[in-house]
Formats: sequence, structure tokens, C-alpha cells
Amino acid sequence: MDNTNYSVVSEFVLLGLSSSWELQIFYFVFFSVLYIVIILGNLLIIIAVTSDSSLHSPMYFLLGNLSFFDICQASFATPKMIVDFLSEHKTISFSGCIAQIFFIHLFTGGEMVILVSMAYDRYVAICKPLHYMIIMNQTTCTALVVISWAVGLVHTLSQLSFTVKLEFCGPNEVDSFFCDLPRVVKLACIDSYITEILIVVNSGILSLSTFSLLVSSYVIILVTVWFKSSAAMAKAFSTLAAHIMVVVLFFGPCIFIYVWPFTTYPVDKILAIFYTVFTPILNPIIYTLRNRDMKAVMGKIAAHYLRPRKVAEMPFVARICLH
Repeated sequence: MDNTNYSVVSEFVLLGLSSSWELQIFYFVFFSVLYIVIILGNLLIIIAVTSDSSLHSPMYFLLGNLSFFDICQASFATPKMIVDFLSEHKTISFSGCIAQIFFIHLFTGGEMVILVSMAYDRYVAICKPLHYMIIMNQTTCTALVVISWAVGLVHTLSQLSFTVKLEFCGPNEVDSFFCDLPRVVKLACIDSYITEILIVVNSGILSLSTFSLLVSSYVIILVTVWFKSSAAMAKAFSTLAAHIMVVVLFFGPCIFIYVWPFTTYPVDKILAIFYTVFTPILNPIIYTLRNRDMKAVMGKIAAHYLRPRKVAEMPFVARICLH
């Protein structure tokens, strides 16, 4: 007999955020606006970083890649969630469900490493300023981005290796707006306890190790500037405040959902929304509003594309009409 595991479930039903039609209409409008702002805000950062020579530095190079991760992270499930608010039957195919699991762990794993890379960049800039451009050269920055994608890929493939071999032959209702791995594994027809432990360990190692590296780098930076001067301390804390805020907002929900013992809570859906929708919109807001250079460049970009065209730039016929 063929002992290969195979699924008799062809699709999963996503229960979404609410069964109330009025709330779903509100969610449709609310999350549609949020998604548009996420895409436009992060695209604006990428355009600013790539188009303005004053932002061609390691810090902004990494920030641009963080914005790209945010666009990807917000796009793997949010568009379908928005469409599902207007759909009576919220279903997703088995392959589509596996794809969502693949992409969420790819992007979240990669973003964790990008955040560590940004913390390392600030560590070198503050603690070793004379060697900054030597250490954070183009090769190093490119390597950090490649490592981010590689870690995300290894992380998501290892998670899928635990999941695709499970048999799904009965319940197919996922109590979430996307195929959240802990909730999907709960639907397996066989005992998934060992798989749950492996998934928790996998996510726990990545989340806690990157979080520990981030906290350690921030502590080292603050301790280093503590002995210099109060002005240096204030400047360093101002620079790191945005990074620390992003780290707390991103890692908090991830650690609660994927490192906590494998039990699902109603608040998990709120936390899932937080790191799939709210974090990608908070990153551009936090990093741009607290950064003088980014605000200046974005102001120039906005002025270039939004200001009224001068009369001299108008077509000849239009100028004749004005006179």
C-alpha cells in the first residue's frame, strides 16, 4: 500500500473577524484604506531612498528593504481578507492555504533579520563611527539583505516540512482571516502534538534569538554613550527610540502567538492583524516622522509631483489661452 500522506480536504473555510454584516462592511472600508496607505507609504520610502543621493547610505538602504518586506507582509493575506468581507463563503484552496503559510513565515522571518541588521548598523554608527563606512560597505549591506531572505526561506521551508505531511480529512474551518499555522495544524486528523512542539521550537528559536540580539545591541549602544555625555545619550536614545518601538510592536504579537504553548486564544486574531496590517503601516510612520532627512526628501518628492505646473512649463497653446 502507498503510505504517502495525502489530504482529502480540498479547501478551508476562513471564519474571518466577524459574522456581522454591518461590521464586515466597516472592516472592508477600514482595511481597504489601511492597505492603500501601507502600499503608498512604503513605496514612497523606497522611491525616496532610491532616487535621492542624500539617502544613499547603509541605514536608508536597510530601511528601504524593510519597507519592501512590509509591502510583502501586508499583501500575502490582506487583499483576500478585504475581498472576503464582501463574500458570503470565505474559502481558500488547500494549495492557497499552504502558500499563505509559506509567505507569512518567509516575510516575517526575513523582517526579523532585517531589524537585527538595522540594529547592527546603528551599533556600528554610534559605537564605531570612525570605521562606519569601512564596516558597513556595499558588500556588507547586500550580504545582510541576502541573509535576511535566506533565513526567512529556511524558516518557512522548515515550518512547511512539518505541515505538509499532516492529513486533513475532517474539520476545515480556520478561526482566522488567513491560514494561521497554529490554527491549521489543530485541524489535522492525526495527533499533531509532536508537530506542534517542532513548530513552536522552530519559531521560538528564530524569534527569541533575533529579539535577544536586538535587545543586546541596544543595551550595548546605550551603555557606550552613557559614559560619553548626556547630550550623546539623548541623541542616541532619540535615534534608537523609533527602532525600539518597531521591535516591540513587531516581536510582541509574534512571540505571544508562536512561542507561547500551542494554545489558541481569541486575542490571537487581533495580534495577527497587528503584525500583518498595523506593523507595516506603523513602520513608515515611525521612521519618517522621527527622521529629519526622510521628511525633507519626501517633502521634495511631494512638491515635485503635487505642485501646480508653472506657466512656462505649460504647452504653448495653453499659454496662449491664459493670455
